Parts: sequence; structure tokens; C-alpha cells
Amino acid sequence: MKTGKPLAGIRILVGRARHQASQLSAGLKALGAEVTEIPFIEIRPPRSYRPFDSALKNIDGYHWLILTSVNGVDALAARLQKLRIDRSALAHLRIAAIGPATRKQMESLGLTVAVMPKNYVAESVVESLQRRVKGMHVLLARAKVARDVIPRELRKMGAEVDVVEAYETVVPHSSQAALRQIVSDPQRRPHMVTFTSSSMVRNFVTLLGGRGRRPHPNGIRFASIGPITSGTLRELGLPVHIEAKEHTIPGLIQAMVEAKHPLV
Repeated sequence: MKTGKPLAGIRILVGRARHQASQLSAGLKALGAEVTEIPFIEIRPPRSYRPFDSALKNIDGYHWLILTSVNGVDALAARLQKLRIDRSALAHLRIAAIGPATRKQMESLGLTVAVMPKNYVAESVVESLQRRVKGMHVLLARAKVARDVIPRELRKMGAEVDVVEAYETVVPHSSQAALRQIVSDPQRRPHMVTFTSSSMVRNFVTLLGGRGRRPHPNGIRFASIGPITSGTLRELGLPVHIEAKEHTIPGLIQAMVEAKHPLV
């Protein structure tokens, strides 16, 4: 039945963590898509908050704070509350946020973001901080496993960089059965699968049997939020059918709407 909505009749699998799936799912549903949520990723606290807590207790010694995800901001807010450190203690910092969602979350804490790059990837964060961090002490709060582009390049610029784990991402093995069932069922198999991070791509492959048993697309089109995620898809032998021009959730949705490939 035609509804006039651009994604009507399109089955889309959203693999974001459960607490983060709503924005993407709601946007797709509003455009008529049939959305299924099966998380490919789970966000957990790090094994120890000791390094993060130590940095926050000595926040006066830092000049810059860099956050690369909303998860990092959420962890920051939780640790400040746990340690009873007032947010005003961060007022002296110059803050860099990797993208608009991270910036919005920081601003919700009453903190001002000084730098947000034009492209929402680590390389652009580095470019935005050129000639601004030499001789300065930088705190980077991020996932346990992440690319080392930011700390490596900032150190080359003469910055002292402390990297602390704010959270870790793990494979939600409870999703395995549901994912395998939906991919193997012609009546439920998604026309599109969305990926908003490299971790999601790796976990998707793991949940479907690992790299040695790469999942065949079977008519499924893969939609990536940006070039880093797309690179991981290709690295693992999977195609990139759709890539967002703006590396945000709204940008990903728009790219899916604009996709020229016949899906149904």
C-alpha cells in the first residue's frame, strides 16, 4: 500500500545500542520504514574508573577536554556527580566535541563547546586543533577501544595528552539468535542495515559467525554513517551501498531516502 512516504514498505534493521536506537528508528518510521531493532553493540562502564576519576579530580591542570561521543559525555556527567565535582570546575576548559550530538549533550550540562569540526571524524578534530594545543595539557575521554589518531597527532603538535576510558563497547551475544534468524528469513530479511560506527560493523560480523564466515548480503544493502565506518565494512569484505554525506543520524536517514537502488 502506497503511503506517499519515501521509505514506505522498506524493512530496515537498526543495530544501535538499545538506549540510543530511538532517534534513528523514530526518524525512519516517520518516513514509512518498517524498523526492527537488534543491537550490535552494548555500552558498559570500563573495568575501572580510576584513571578517569583521577583526571577529573585534577581537572585544573588541563587546558582542553575532547569528547568523541555522546557516551563519553554521559560518562563524564555521571562521574562528576559520583565524585561531587561541580560542573563549574570545568568552566576554564576549552572543549572539543566531535559532532553536533556530542556538542548538544555537552551544552545540556551547561558547558560551552569551543571546537566542533566540519567533518565529524577524528582526523577533522585534529585539523581543527592545529596551532591551538602546543604546550597544552589535553584530556581525551573515549571508549576503551578506539583509533589513536587524536592522541598521536596532537602529541606531534606538542600537546601533552592523557587518554582515559570513559566506557567500553562489547558484543551483545544475546542478539545473536535474533540477528541470524532475521537475516536468514526471506519474509523478514531487511532491505537495509544501518551502521553508525566501526564497532557496530565488527560486532555485526561477529554475531553472524565471524570474519571467516562473512555474511552474504542476500539482497541486503548496507548504509554507513561515514567514511570510517565505510572503511571498516570494506575491510571486512562487505559492500557499502549508501554513505551519509553529513556524518550524523539525520544525514544517514537522508542518504537512505536519496538512495537510487531499487529496494522492493
